[in-house]
Amino acid sequence: MKKGFTVIELLIAIAVLAAIAAVFVVQKNSLESIARDDKRKTAINAMYYNLEDVFFAKNRYYPRTISEANLTAMDKALFTDPRGVAIGKGESDYRYEPTGCSSERCTGYSLRALLENEADFVKNSRN
Repeated sequence: MKKGFTVIELLIAIAVLAAIAAVFVVQKNSLESIARDDKRKTAINAMYYNLEDVFFAKNRYYPRTISEANLTAMDKALFTDPRGVAIGKGESDYRYEPTGCSSERCTGYSLRALLENEADFVKNSRN
């Protein structure tokens, strides 16, 4: 009597390992995209609270554009999306859309993050 594995047993073992590896890769990619979406939401929330609680509270209007220069109370790294594209650039996952603007002063805005797993994350001005 021979001891060892048959070719069929080896093929089944390889197939099982391949299936486990495929599930692992899919789950890993899903978790990474969820983490990127969380970073996008964090950035939009930081911009929102800086616009409302710092910029608007001081100036009584919203800016036409946002940048590190006028939202100084937040981490500068949050102005770039997880792919490294800064807000205001066409391919950025972040959008700042001012409304009711006269010169550089606006009466409202909409902040938006394009998410991978959910509908867009949107914050609108309070005032």
